[in-house]
Amino acid sequence: MNRFQKLAAAALVSVLILIFVGAIVRVTGAGLGCPDWPKCWGCLIPPWKVEQVDISKIDLDKFQQKYKRMGGDVSMLTEEKILESFNPRHVWTEFINRLFSLPVGLFSVATMIAAFGRPRDQRIVWWTSLLSLLLVLINAWMGARVVYSGLSPGVLTTHMALAMLLICLLSFTVWRGRQNPASLPIRPGQSGKIRTAVVVLLLLVVAEGIMGTQIREMTDEMAKSHDGEPREQWISELEQSGLYLAHRSFSWAILVVTVLAYAWTRAVTGGRPGAAAKVVLAMVLVQMVLGVVMAQIHIYAAVQVLHVGLAAVLLSGVVFWLCQTVRIGSQNAHTVGH
Repeated sequence: MNRFQKLAAAALVSVLILIFVGAIVRVTGAGLGCPDWPKCWGCLIPPWKVEQVDISKIDLDKFQQKYKRMGGDVSMLTEEKILESFNPRHVWTEFINRLFSLPVGLFSVATMIAAFGRPRDQRIVWWTSLLSLLLVLINAWMGARVVYSGLSPGVLTTHMALAMLLICLLSFTVWRGRQNPASLPIRPGQSGKIRTAVVVLLLLVVAEGIMGTQIREMTDEMAKSHDGEPREQWISELEQSGLYLAHRSFSWAILVVTVLAYAWTRAVTGGRPGAAAKVVLAMVLVQMVLGVVMAQIHIYAAVQVLHVGLAAVLLSGVVFWLCQTVRIGSQNAHTVGH
């Protein structure tokens, strides 16, 4: 990897880590640990205990608007009521999540600056770097909307969809960041079927990711309405949802397409499908196991975190796999054998 690719890869990895951390926030119910944004309880460094909270530092108007959107009676919202929502574990879980967003912004800026030095035939990486930075800024703004909307479902889905687009852009940027990007050793005329299969796989993964976000919104609501009840009781209720059943069925379609695309890739590359294809196959198999655990055994919080985080890794792997079916600088292109 050259310096530009390393910066783009750092931005990509920081996004993937942030998604893992964000998943922890979701399953622990800490999404509203900080009632304001960008500060947390009116402070740059949040308080450790409720006695340290200074209500005068909080924008009460926005707090009231959020409370109203969540179905609360604003007339009943007293300072004591606000302080009752202070949970130090939730506060610091959400605050640490925000800290993990800082490397995403820093590496995205550094990647865009470094893109200015790329050769003319790589100008596309300047555009993808710029778009990536814009997405980071938009998602930062969306983070504020998530907080002040009271974790509104539509806002959360948009927030995650933008993160998925960011992963795609950064993955492409890492791949295209060299003059002769890595490609699979496929003879001319044999890449069409593989590329079509991987494109279909990409679309399926994106659709599955969006549905998965909506399923997580459902489980968030169930966590509130089934407070104190065993999580295994959620499964039967989830199975009444057409969205959940579609999400579960899509996973089998992803498995079939992945196996076919992998087999075809292996066949036309002489048994050298490349690291991206291997990672994708491994991620799909792991996701199937995690899905079975949640559907048939128990909705463990740790399994939910892995399911969300590995889905992001899967998406990135599919993009790399798709990119590697394209050969640029055909005579000198670097091929991927393992």
